[in-house]
Amino acid sequence: MSDGIVIIPTYNEIENIESIVRAVFSLRKSFDLLVVDDNSPDHTANKIIALQAEFPQRLFLEKRSKKSGLGTAYVHGFKWALARHYEFVFEMDADFSHNPHDLEKLYDACHFGNADVAVGSRYVTGVNVVNWPLNRVLMSYFASVYVKMITGMQIHDATAGFICYKRKVLETIKLDKIKFIGYAFQIEMKYRAYAKNFKIQEVPIIFTDRTKGQSKMSNAIIKEAVFGVISLKIRKLFNRL
Repeated sequence: MSDGIVIIPTYNEIENIESIVRAVFSLRKSFDLLVVDDNSPDHTANKIIALQAEFPQRLFLEKRSKKSGLGTAYVHGFKWALARHYEFVFEMDADFSHNPHDLEKLYDACHFGNADVAVGSRYVTGVNVVNWPLNRVLMSYFASVYVKMITGMQIHDATAGFICYKRKVLETIKLDKIKFIGYAFQIEMKYRAYAKNFKIQEVPIIFTDRTKGQSKMSNAIIKEAVFGVISLKIRKLFNRL
């Protein structure tokens, strides 16, 4: 049994899911994998069920009844992992925008280094993004600048979704109080860890935009992130995080 669990939330990822599962299980370091599927109409969950026969006790599935947002999917996965023995809990996308090989870098930062939270960062050594249009790169980059200005967190990639958490971080953060579901969820998790004085380390990665399937980005998610940051800062000032 592995000491690390990779959580992948899915909604209509049938084109990517088998490849990403096999890529994770081919790594030198052994990881378990939990897919949290929001009842994908393309039957992503059925593919996971078929693969479980090949990867027993390593590949797990939690199927929810409807599409309920990225943040709630991760919180569901965090609680699942904390109910078991895992010491390191990872967030990763299904679409290969996060290179599975970089899981080992994040693991090393937490297991062998002194990081409590290791963030796969697109911007800590410049702009390491492939196949994104310029407007989206600028939006993502300046979103992190904005977060830094409002919160004081010295993190170059506040909206990053490729992360390793030590168990003690997730045990300390009040998961039932997590409010946001999109980009703001990623910011909120980092800010709550920062507010608890956990050590957050950025690990440089190269982010490659998906080539299969559709992005889940929307204007509502962007709006949530913009106004959510201010809300988080106010709640911290009043000790309500």
